[in-house]
Amino acid sequence: MRKRLWAWLLAGFLLVAALTLYQAERTGRSESAADSCPESALECPGQEKPLPLPVPTAAPTDSPSAPVGPSPSATPATSATPSPTPPPPGSSAPPAPGPGCDAASPGACGFPDARSTGPRIALERHDTGNMSVKTDGMVIRGWDIRGSLDVYADNVTIIDSRITSTNWWGVNLRPGFKGLRVLHTTITALPGKGPDNGGVNYAVSNMGESSVEVGWCDVSVFGNALSMGQGNLHDNYVHDIVAFRNLGGEWQHTDAVISGGGNKGRLTVRHNTLLNSVPVDKGASAALGLFADTGVVSNVVVDDNWLAGGAYALYGGGPGATGIQVTDNVFSTQYHPHSGLYGAVAAWNAGGAGNVWRGNRMSDGRPVVPEPSP
Repeated sequence: MRKRLWAWLLAGFLLVAALTLYQAERTGRSESAADSCPESALECPGQEKPLPLPVPTAAPTDSPSAPVGPSPSATPATSATPSPTPPPPGSSAPPAPGPGCDAASPGACGFPDARSTGPRIALERHDTGNMSVKTDGMVIRGWDIRGSLDVYADNVTIIDSRITSTNWWGVNLRPGFKGLRVLHTTITALPGKGPDNGGVNYAVSNMGESSVEVGWCDVSVFGNALSMGQGNLHDNYVHDIVAFRNLGGEWQHTDAVISGGGNKGRLTVRHNTLLNSVPVDKGASAALGLFADTGVVSNVVVDDNWLAGGAYALYGGGPGATGIQVTDNVFSTQYHPHSGLYGAVAAWNAGGAGNVWRGNRMSDGRPVVPEPSP
């Protein structure tokens, strides 16, 4: 009897050891798969949300100052559960209409909305105020920022964060600096609390002469939301711009994307949802405004975007504009029967060298053909 009992105990011990070894081996494989998950993935099966990276200390500014730039309301959006990874920038194929795809549903039509933009991880609150970033290569990740970021450094990355500003801007790159990237971030403001007579002007402003990347961001409230002459703007959702009277007492001109011309690099605007619901009599200019305010407009790609609102949904650069490629965009009738109040497009220079107009259509499928410029 005693030998039989020892035999049973030995068998049980061996079984427990075998199960332990199997579990360790299986767990090791799972962690290896999670470690190989790319940074750009929206979700990684089996991987827990990463913790925010440590960020070097930056000094707060004493007081905000307005950036130099072209100057031709809603509640801040909250982050939603992310959808599967959006199409990578570079694809110009029009999305296939699906169930529920209509003029007021860019997300159902394959374009960015609240589900595919903004932070993908839990955030930690940081009451920064108006903070100057002066450390090259700084990474700000997982921050819920109450304030704004004024960048005096190269290769700064802001990712998986939220910025709620009462400054002129949410993020501003100063002249002489380069390499700014703003990814998977919500950028909004508090209407009535900004320095421009209660208004706020630029969600992301590029005052430099190098490219800025803004991707998978949820942007709202700011009057001229994405303001730059060169950059890579892709997979963003710009919406709920708020009308306000500026310090001069006039209605501030509003645009989801604005460029003032005179750029030395390329501006690429690809696969964004750009909405301007502000009434024209309260300052709306365009969903995407390419204006020759500070020089000739050149070298711009506008591809596979969803555009709606403004006096015209798109201002195409005007006389002298060259190298403007406008392809496979959808002009939505969400706010006006012709996308903009007066039409889909104005100031298109059909005879400009390198200018291309191809595959652009209304949300009901009708082709969009620019009228000849006067």
